Amino acid sequence: MIRAENIFKSFGEQQVLKGIDFTFEPGKTNLIIGKSGAGKTVLLKLLVGLFEPTDGHVWYDDKNLFSLSKNELLTLRMQVGMLFQGNALFDSMTVEENIRFPMDMFTKKSKKEKKDRVDYCLEQVSLEGSNDKFPSEVSGGMQKRVGIARAIVLNPKYLFADEPNSGLDPKTAITIDELLSTITDANNITTIINTHDMNSVMEIGENICLLHEGRLAWQGNKDQVLDETNEILHDFIFASPFLKKLTNSARANGDKI
Repeated sequence: MIRAENIFKSFGEQQVLKGIDFTFEPGKTNLIIGKSGAGKTVLLKLLVGLFEPTDGHVWYDDKNLFSLSKNELLTLRMQVGMLFQGNALFDSMTVEENIRFPMDMFTKKSKKEKKDRVDYCLEQVSLEGSNDKFPSEVSGGMQKRVGIARAIVLNPKYLFADEPNSGLDPKTAITIDELLSTITDANNITTIINTHDMNSVMEIGENICLLHEGRLAWQGNKDQVLDETNEILHDFIFASPFLKKLTNSARANGDKI
């Protein structure tokens, strides 16, 4: 469990986050959504410790992130997986070497143990046998799956994903969503996803944090979204005039949305 407690964040005179209280639950896909400039990326970076709050606290279970010693912080870092928006794969390394990299950095496992773990993670993301390929030799969707395999190679307790579907076609994006959801549920991970993708919201949004102008505007889950009367949520979800018109028409006809 990760909890943001009364989080404020300012850059000079610009206040970006204004008292965020939200609990990100283990075993669920926790989504941070909102329009551009709402504060999503700042909140995500603050949750992983890249920014410190101007006021407030971030709790990892019973540990205050910004009160940890250097050794405590290192221990926590080994429990955190990160899937970057641009994949951040090393072009000069093979798929296996990319996935193995965190183990090379933070563990003393034998070569066989590392190889076995890499193979297991490749199996989890349906990329068996891709060990010796280079990032340039696989598709964007496959690169994203390699990124997920690397993010889970240390068996993390917490997993962060920044716009995981950015640049992907709809079918591949659905595959990535399903993969993240399956891995989260199977390993009881606290997964936090920063996304604009409405399909992600409707398919895997088990715990949703909607930000608007730096404040928590709504919280709920995918099953509550379409029937919610919150105007900020409604404007975000139905930003497309066509989708809004289609939805209003369905409601007027008494159709189930």
